[in-house]
Amino acid sequence: MFRKKTVRDISVAGRTVLVRVDFNVPIQDGHVTDDTRIRATLPTLNYLLEHGAALVLASHLGRPKGRPDPAFSLRPVVEPLTALLGREVAFATDPAGPDAQAKAAALRPGQVLLLENTRFDPGETRNDPDFAQRLAGLAHIFVNDAFGTAHRMHASTVGVARYLPAVAGFLLAKEVDTITRLLEAPARPLVTLLGGAKISDKIKVLHNLLPRADRLLIGGGMANTFLAAQGYRMAKSLVEVQARETAIALLETYGDKIVLPEDLIVADRLAADARTQRVTVAEGVPDGWMALDIGPATVERFAPHLRTAGSIIWNGPMGVFELPPFAQGTFAVARLVAESPGFSLVGGGDSVAALHQSGLADRIDHISTGGGATLKLLAGEPLPAVEVLEDRA
Repeated sequence: MFRKKTVRDISVAGRTVLVRVDFNVPIQDGHVTDDTRIRATLPTLNYLLEHGAALVLASHLGRPKGRPDPAFSLRPVVEPLTALLGREVAFATDPAGPDAQAKAAALRPGQVLLLENTRFDPGETRNDPDFAQRLAGLAHIFVNDAFGTAHRMHASTVGVARYLPAVAGFLLAKEVDTITRLLEAPARPLVTLLGGAKISDKIKVLHNLLPRADRLLIGGGMANTFLAAQGYRMAKSLVEVQARETAIALLETYGDKIVLPEDLIVADRLAADARTQRVTVAEGVPDGWMALDIGPATVERFAPHLRTAGSIIWNGPMGVFELPPFAQGTFAVARLVAESPGFSLVGGGDSVAALHQSGLADRIDHISTGGGATLKLLAGEPLPAVEVLEDRA
C-alpha cells in the first residue's frame, strides 16, 4: 500500500496548490505531438480544481542547461492543456521569477497557471534552496504527480517539499503502489522480461528481480553479453566485456531461472537496408556481422512462460525495433504480453514506444510513465521525490 499522503488527505479549498507534473512531451513546429503525459495528470488536476483549489503547474522539458531556450519552452503545452481541462490556462514566462510571482498571487479558485520550464533556472537541477523557496512561495501546498522525475533530486521535485506541506497526486501514488505490489506480492508465476542494450544499466534491477521472479527472459543487447559469457560467438554484436563476470555470476546463481535466446536475427550493418539472416546461437554470429533482434525460435521459447504468467514485468526491447528488419522480435513479444491472462506492467520509453507502434498499448494492465524512476523502483531503491512527502498516519 502507498504509505504517503495523497491529495485525498488534505483540504485544498481556497488554497493555491503547486503541482509538479511531467509535461516533458514531444513538440514539433510549436505543437505537442503526443499528449499522453498531459492526459495522465488530468485525474489529479481535475480533483484539485473540483475541490476549490487554484493550480500552479511546474514541469521541465528537455535539457536546456539552466538557461532560457525557446526550443524548450512549455508555452506549446498551453493549448492542449486548455482543451483537456476545459478552462483557460495562463502562462508565466519564467519558472519562479516576477511574472510567475505576480500571476500566482492573482489566481482565484478554479484558475490554472503553467510555469515556464523549471530547467530554465540553474537552481533546478542543483536542488538549490533559493530556487526551491521561490517555487514554494507561489503556493500553499505542494503536490507531486510527476512519477517520471521522482528519481531526481531537483528543486521542483525534492527541494520544494521542505517548505510546503507535500503530498502525492493520483498518478505518482498509483505508479509506486502498482510497482511495489508487483514486487512484494505478485500473482505467480512472476515472469520478468528484460531487454535493451546493456547489463550495466540494469545490474541492480537484475539483482533485485532474480530472487523474486520465477523466470527472467532476456533479449536485446543484454542477451549478447550473457551469450558471449557462455562462449558463443557474437562477432561484431554489442557485448559489454566489462559485464562478462557479472553475467557469469548471475548464470551460476540463477541459471535455472534465466531464459536466453536460442536464435538471432543478424545483419552485416545497422541499417534498414542491411543484409540479414537468421542464425542459431549454437552456430554463432558470422564474422563481421552483428545480432540485432531475437529470432522466431526464441519467441517460441519465451511464449509458454508469458502465456502462463500470473504477473509480467517488461522493460526493454528485444532488438533495434526502430528499424523494420529488427522489429519482429519485439512486436511478437508485445503480442504475447498483451494476450497473457496475467497482470502486465510495461516500463521504459523504448518498450512503451514499441507497444504503441504495435497497437497493443490498450491491452496492457499498467504502462509506467517513468523511465529512470521505474528502473529505480524495480531495483528496490527509494525514490527521493517520494521519500520527502508526508507520511500517512
